Amino acid sequence: MAIPYEVVLASEAPEFQQRVKERAARLIAEELNLREMRRLRKLTQARLSKKLKIGQEGVSRIESRTDLYLSTLRNYVEGMGGKLSLIVEFPDQPPVVLSGLGEGGAVRKSRKRASKRSKRSPGSKAGRRLAA
Repeated sequence: MAIPYEVVLASEAPEFQQRVKERAARLIAEELNLREMRRLRKLTQARLSKKLKIGQEGVSRIESRTDLYLSTLRNYVEGMGGKLSLIVEFPDQPPVVLSGLGEGGAVRKSRKRASKRSKRSPGSKAGRRLAA
């Protein structure tokens, strides 16, 4: 006959019980998906969609995707009032916070460079290709 978890835990010292409960809460928090996170923040898809300036169906699509742009995920998290951080972990080093990914500034800079290339003079190689 199996012994229920609660019975086993109740037989342990109060400090141990508290550590087990805290660890369980941390593990559960690490495994939330976007929909569960939104619900914990007490937000409906409709309310979040207004903050993100997209339709409710857009929020639903984001929540059901398994592969997102970092900028989309960042906007979603910020729309709920949070901040997205990316942590890189290697077995032989302490965790490192990765910065600069999915931020609007990096995209804008690359677009400016691309537009400067297209405005080259007709004597340049790019200009000759455009003129041809």
